[in-house]
Amino acid sequence: MISFVHDLLAGIWNNLLTQPIMQLVAMVIPLAILARWTRTTPTIWLALMFAALMPIPVIAILLDNASGVFGFMMFLMADAVIVGVFSTTQFLAHSFNLPQYQVRGIPFPSRLWLAISFACAMSLVVLFIFATVGNLLASAGMVMLGLNLLMAVIAVIDLISLPRAKDFQAERETSRIASLLKKQKVVLTITYKGNRPLHLSARDDVPQPFVAEPEEFSLDIKPRSRTTVHYEMEPTERGSFAMDTVYLQVDSRLRLWKKIVKVPVHVAISVYPDMKQLAEYALLARTNRLSLVGVRRTRKVGQDHDFERLRDYTRDDNYKHIDWRSTARRRRLTVREFQTSQSQRIIFMIDCGRMMTNQAEGISLLDHAFNAMLMLSYVALRQGDSVGAIVFSDRVHKYVPPKSGASQMNHLLHASYDQFPQLVESRYDEAFMHLRTNCRKRSLVVLITNVIDEVNSHQIEQYLSTLVGRHLPLGVLLRDYRLFDAAETEKPYGTDLFRAAAAAEILTWRHHVLTDLSHKGVLALDVFPEDLTANLVNQYLEIKARHLL
Repeated sequence: MISFVHDLLAGIWNNLLTQPIMQLVAMVIPLAILARWTRTTPTIWLALMFAALMPIPVIAILLDNASGVFGFMMFLMADAVIVGVFSTTQFLAHSFNLPQYQVRGIPFPSRLWLAISFACAMSLVVLFIFATVGNLLASAGMVMLGLNLLMAVIAVIDLISLPRAKDFQAERETSRIASLLKKQKVVLTITYKGNRPLHLSARDDVPQPFVAEPEEFSLDIKPRSRTTVHYEMEPTERGSFAMDTVYLQVDSRLRLWKKIVKVPVHVAISVYPDMKQLAEYALLARTNRLSLVGVRRTRKVGQDHDFERLRDYTRDDNYKHIDWRSTARRRRLTVREFQTSQSQRIIFMIDCGRMMTNQAEGISLLDHAFNAMLMLSYVALRQGDSVGAIVFSDRVHKYVPPKSGASQMNHLLHASYDQFPQLVESRYDEAFMHLRTNCRKRSLVVLITNVIDEVNSHQIEQYLSTLVGRHLPLGVLLRDYRLFDAAETEKPYGTDLFRAAAAAEILTWRHHVLTDLSHKGVLALDVFPEDLTANLVNQYLEIKARHLL
């Protein structure tokens, strides 16, 4: 039995462990299993440590076949070529800022690379000594095995130096409410409780529809310290999103290993349509600069008698409205502004069907519709009107009864933030039936949709025209840039000519639809999505000024 074990070990040594490749495999496989078990990842420097030993058998053969000084010179030349080519390449790559040729991990010059080079040189010196005292090829296997074991022990010790997950804590400070396509600041605080300096990369759990800048941070952290980083993220979709984790990629002491540490930090973020436009509108309204957002001054027919506010005099104001006491106090001409005394109603009908899936300026037509709805709702609620909404596609998804007051904005926001365009046919009949059942008082009914076929256009024309007299219908049709760009192509040729003709035919048909709506007493708007908000507010102000409701 003892002889069998002896023969087995001798066979393993003679046939396997004396071969450099088999020694490398024998060392790498346990390290790979250990890395899998500890959920770590070896870096390129660990691979270089073992790869640096591979030229030793080649050099041993050269020394064994050479004699005296010639063999020693070949040893020095081989070592210089291996170390020099790599070092020169990294030096030039870092000097001329060529990242595609840089070895990632540790910047040049690298103490680890110098250590690996020194280990290679020492091993070659040992081989040269063996060559002078005995059979070099017989000694090379023992040297290779010893060096491989040494490298494996260094790798295991370095693996133990990785910090534990409980050494880290993280805090995230950000607003839980975000606006669509508006940047939001995030403050990330990382607390490290370890006892040695540490290099790590930090990345936050940014939801997929968000764009973060920057996406990742490279940090050098001192022992028992706290580090704070700042970044901005921009949501490109509405809805509810969760940020559950902060990801830290930490390096070991010699940077032979790296490990991903997940620090739980839960934050729920709700992305609403653009709400910052409401604050911008309020600021411009206070400074009488609404023309900057495309809102025109509308001359009213007749006079309203409810005082609203004081503002600076402009050339178009009636001198009878000058408030002389305020003028004397402010030393600036000041006029009284009045508002209508009626409390009127606005009902939005927002189409979420397939016609609203197209995009303009990075967001869908439905997002533009919701932004315009919220802006006009804010303006109308400030004037004392009641605002409601019906959101529909193949069925009615949300209904917000018309009410007045500042709290109604919250109801409209919650009704719109989680609604998305769907690839279904819109049921205008169900939406208008719901309107007829729940909204009996005269209202301004604003339908925001898009049409590209006769079936939908006939339904829109039919249902909007039935509202004339009982309500004041306003049909808003969103334009498609692709149609207008194709129709306005200069000197079309070949397929562009047919594309331009088809686009022109669709635009002509679209113009007829708008004309038929106007002839039947329906107000109509035909605008590009990004111009919808200003045009819709102007239309509302004109309706109020002309007392059409």
